[in-house]
Amino acid sequence: MGSFPAGSLNGHRNVMIDGPAGHLEALLWAPANVTPAIAAVVCHPHPLFGGTMHNKVVYHAAKTLHRYGLAVLRFNFRGVGSSEGVYDHGRGETADVRAALDYLSAEFPGTPLLAAGFSFGAAVGLRVGCEDSRVSELIGMGFPVNDLDAGYLRTCAKPKLLIQGAEDRYGSEENWKVLVAGFPPETAANTRLVFIPGADHFFTGHIEEMTQGIAGWFTQRHPLPPAAEP
Repeated sequence: MGSFPAGSLNGHRNVMIDGPAGHLEALLWAPANVTPAIAAVVCHPHPLFGGTMHNKVVYHAAKTLHRYGLAVLRFNFRGVGSSEGVYDHGRGETADVRAALDYLSAEFPGTPLLAAGFSFGAAVGLRVGCEDSRVSELIGMGFPVNDLDAGYLRTCAKPKLLIQGAEDRYGSEENWKVLVAGFPPETAANTRLVFIPGADHFFTGHIEEMTQGIAGWFTQRHPLPPAAEP
């Protein structure tokens, strides 16, 4: 997968991505003066319920991945913040995720990509990530499996972490276990499903456990030291 930088993580900049409905407002965190071994996009929760790239779950997930030397892109879906366009019920938002992946591929040619997201962003981001051959790994946080389709994960054998609050009213432990029980062997072998005791959908009071879950899964797959804090 390449080497992970151990130096300063100060290559941060605001960017505008060319999206299918206009420009998408984004923030790119990239290791300074070195090509990252992996580049990640982290997708935010539902645009109609206050979701933005500054959501605390999205921010802390991105920060955790960046500490391990990944380039990390957060962006606002169409109609959010300074992003152009209007909400499109998940259809146009999948195209927004593809545009974000295109941007990362152009910035870091040949670099494997990781698709991650929280809540609505998990449902949309992982769907695109499963389909896109450039994406090698997936992370879903608070995937609202009670309300949004997660059936496509059955045929997605890419390595993935699904991390949920045990008290998540939008993604119950029971529904997740039923879904995962139907995974074929290869998909099941590449899926880690983690429930954080006492945590709700937003991981209120349990952000640290969530980030520890991400770090534990990632470092098991890529046993390398985290980069230094800025």
